[in-house]
Amino acid sequence: MTTISIIGSGNMATAIGTRAVEHGHTVELLSRNAGTAQALADKIGAGATVGTYGARPAGEIVIVAVLYGGVVDAVSSFGDALAGKILVDISNPFNADADALVTLSSAAQEIAAVAPQGAHVIKALNTIFGHVLAKGTPLDAFMAGDSAEAKATLGELLGSLELRALDAGGLQAASLLESAGLLLMGLARNGAGFELALGAEVR
Repeated sequence: MTTISIIGSGNMATAIGTRAVEHGHTVELLSRNAGTAQALADKIGAGATVGTYGARPAGEIVIVAVLYGGVVDAVSSFGDALAGKILVDISNPFNADADALVTLSSAAQEIAAVAPQGAHVIKALNTIFGHVLAKGTPLDAFMAGDSAEAKATLGELLGSLELRALDAGGLQAASLLESAGLLLMGLARNGAGFELALGAEVR
């Protein structure tokens, strides 16, 4: 059993937190609105707790489950409390119509620029719709980051959730995963439907 911390209390926080608890892990929820976090903890049930926003998270793995516009601010607000943690960025830097990206680098690289020394940023889970993740079925989960050790740790967690972790490379590959998120949205809107999940066939 592992304790993971989730910054945020929206749809993806719900899907990830629920799936983690169902597979025997403990989830700490961190939100600026303590009431919202408590409501989500009550919804997830036993295994979900509420932490203090801005304090050092209990989990070695901290999932930043907020929309792109708030990810840098969220990480900055925790400051050195995130030192040594594995920070998982799941955001997609979409424009208002979700048909283009709004950053020339990547959301993950922007987070890395403000993260404290010793934190390891990994891009992951941005190519899975929250409602698809919530079904609990096996899925492929792509990830990108510079620390092989941190990716191995996250990969173990993902595997325990019936998510096959596929390493796309260093953090510079985060932009490719964000483009894949845009591809997912385009496919979903143009005939494939929103029950779609991206995957890779490994022979």
